[in-house]
Amino acid sequence: MLEEFTAVRGMAAIRFVSATIEIGAALLMLKLGQIDKALRVNAVLGLIGPLMMLTVAALGLAGLVGRINPYKLIYIILGVTLILLATK
Repeated sequence: MLEEFTAVRGMAAIRFVSATIEIGAALLMLKLGQIDKALRVNAVLGLIGPLMMLTVAALGLAGLVGRINPYKLIYIILGVTLILLATK
């Protein structure tokens, strides 16, 4: 089981990486200056975003194992699944 502080640090680190990628992509779009190329960059971000969310959610859930009711854990996993399905 992950210690709570370790899980939170990992979650924050992944979000920092995600934010850095997003800012870098925005700067790249400005540099490219063409709609078709900016859409390609945006498409890549569309793949990265859900992966980051899943990774952060997995770390958070790993930190909660043993402290959360298994039924609530099922609801959380179902909620994440529904979010991913809704964004397809």
